[in-house]
Parts: sequence; C-alpha cells; structure tokens
Amino acid sequence: MVAALELYLDTDATRRVRTLWRALEEEGIPTLGSLHHKHRPHVSLAAARTIDPDAAAKALDGVPDGRGLSLRMDFAGQFVGRVLWLGVTMTPELMDHHRLVHERLSAGGVEVWEHYRPGLWVPHCTISMRVPNPVMAPAIRRCLEILPLAATVTGAAITDHANDIAHPL
Repeated sequence: MVAALELYLDTDATRRVRTLWRALEEEGIPTLGSLHHKHRPHVSLAAARTIDPDAAAKALDGVPDGRGLSLRMDFAGQFVGRVLWLGVTMTPELMDHHRLVHERLSAGGVEVWEHYRPGLWVPHCTISMRVPNPVMAPAIRRCLEILPLAATVTGAAITDHANDIAHPL
C-alpha cells in the first residue's frame, strides 16, 4: 500500500501522458493507467506506506496547493524494481514548494519516506511500476518520444488508491 501527495497536470500534459500509457499498454507493458484504473498523471511530492489525509490537510492548511507551478519533463529514468518515469527538471519554485510542504508535514507529525524529503527527492511522473526487464529499453525509447513535456500544476490531493482515498487539497 502506498499513499502520496500528488500534484496534477494540466489537460494537455495529462492527455500526452495518457497517450504514452496507452501506447505502452498496447506493447504489453503495464502502466499506472491500468493499475487500479484510478491513477491520473501526476508528480508526487511525498509518499509513505500510509498518510492520514485529514492530518496532512491540517498540516498543509494555508500552504498553496501548487496550482500554477510550471513543470518540465526532459528525460526518462528507471528506479530499481522496474519503475519507469519521466524526470521533472528541478526549478527554484518547485524546490521551494517541495521544501515548504515537507516542513509543514513534518511539523504536523506526518511521516513520509526519506527518499521523498528535500535534498533526496527525484521529481518524476511515474509511467509504470513494473516494466518487464527485457522491454525496459524499448519502453524508455517510447517515453523519449513525448519529451520534452511542459506542464502546469492544476491541483493536488492526498491519495491512497488501494484504499480508494483521494482527498483534494
């Protein structure tokens, strides 16, 4: 089970990522588009095994939800465990927003995984959580076909898709 604070992308960027998901699915590569059928393209600012959405919302009270932040995805990457993603180029605005969110979550007693904390976080838009090793290289090439991808953040939510939680911020 994974819970996250997700930043959502504008309509055009969402459409382009969903098109990528469909192309990969047609090639037999599972994507977030087919995982629980609830995911939407996003960039996670924080993640943990569980996040109490009410506690997180209270901790983030008064913090902007990220709407209007400009994101640019310029590269594709892979995490250990067959996770494929589009890499978000860090900007001072994104770094400041991420740091503020984590300061407030920490002050509110909301625990998150260490690798999502400032200084360790790799901003990304997950494409697949389980790319079969023999097709990772072709999947990365497919991702590169849609790059660069500019996006604007249109909203945020605390989510836990396995438990049907989507708490808008």
